[in-house]
Amino acid sequence: MRNDVSVSCGPRKCGSNLVGARIPRGKVITTARGSSSGELEGHASSRLPPQPCSWGQSSDLLSRIDLDELMKKDEPPLDFPDTLEGFEYAFNEKGQLRHIKTGEPFVFNYREDLHRWNQKRYEALGEIITKYVYELLEKDCNLKKISIPVDATESEPKSFIFMSEDALTNPQKLMVLIHGSGVVRAGQWARRLIINEDLDSGTQIPFIKRAMDEGYGVIVLNPNENYIEVEKPKIHVQSSSDSSDEPAEKRERKDKVSKETKKRRDFYEKYRNPQREKEMMQLYIRENGSPEEHAIYVWDHFIAQSAAENVFFVAHSYGGLAFVELMIQREADVKSKVTAVALTDSVHNVWHQEAGKTIREWMRENCCNWVSSSEPLDTSVESMLPDCPRVSAGTDRHELTSWKSFPSIFKFFTEASEAKTSSLKPALTRRSHRIKHEEL
Repeated sequence: MRNDVSVSCGPRKCGSNLVGARIPRGKVITTARGSSSGELEGHASSRLPPQPCSWGQSSDLLSRIDLDELMKKDEPPLDFPDTLEGFEYAFNEKGQLRHIKTGEPFVFNYREDLHRWNQKRYEALGEIITKYVYELLEKDCNLKKISIPVDATESEPKSFIFMSEDALTNPQKLMVLIHGSGVVRAGQWARRLIINEDLDSGTQIPFIKRAMDEGYGVIVLNPNENYIEVEKPKIHVQSSSDSSDEPAEKRERKDKVSKETKKRRDFYEKYRNPQREKEMMQLYIRENGSPEEHAIYVWDHFIAQSAAENVFFVAHSYGGLAFVELMIQREADVKSKVTAVALTDSVHNVWHQEAGKTIREWMRENCCNWVSSSEPLDTSVESMLPDCPRVSAGTDRHELTSWKSFPSIFKFFTEASEAKTSSLKPALTRRSHRIKHEEL
């Protein structure tokens, strides 16, 4: 007897051309043991993506594989600590994450050949880091956590932002911070930097502290907190076979086939995801269901209501796109209130976002984009887009652009504020002369 498997996807279109392909049965079982989830080298499913094929074709493949043997996994439970101490890590006096016992930096590949488990462990640590940064914003930076929507009921999903005590009352200056897309939350630039480098480079805390020292009010946006997750309710589907006019024998035969199909599908799902996680559903936060919506909401309910004569934005990556969208939606208000905008490796595009000529002209005068580049800090960088000047952030790493351009951004804001003040004085003088002339 041949010790191999003939795999065919049948006449229908499939993701891989496996007609007539033969896979040794021993190879399939051996390589599946101890492999990381979703990466089974040599297994038929690694060459035959299950998505494009119908269930009938997948079940034909699975009938030739010993699923019980394949499901013997070495992956540990996805059960991780919920504190830094539980992970045996802590931040030292330099803001670096280090192992409590060894003093070593964080190790991603904690378990060999278990990429999925290592990734889940990294994500669990990331959630702890997020809460840790929230605590620093409140305790170390003295910011207040403000719930949104402002008129939310007790039962509806909510998000929040952070503000300094004088954010709405400071008559002079207000700084607004917007991070990029992904897993980062309020107060962060990049989770990777917080874990692998330090708190200074990965968080907005240096910006917040310096801004407050220089007399700014501060608002920290939270554009990625768009929904809450709840467990998906299980739907019980009752069989309608009892009300059918089919003969009992035929009905029983169909039920048997259905049960076998379900059993095989469950086996297959268990094989693909041995530690099946709960099915979750997303409940979006009213008027804050996207970064763009969030930026507009915070503008309408907070920034626009602030007393500050000069508002400054620092927006990283997708945060720059959110700011441009805010300009498109609230152009006149933004122009009257915002003095300068510092973008760091912004991914906005004035053409795709259909920003008008007046917006592009305003951006050329009032915005600067510090982009990833190997050139020295503040070196001019050519741009194909007719929006705002681009200069080097002094690093070719996208996630580091905010931290590396930190001193230049504050200098840019100071110069913009001084230029606005000096330009207002002659205008006021001309206006006073005009009024006197008209009166005469």
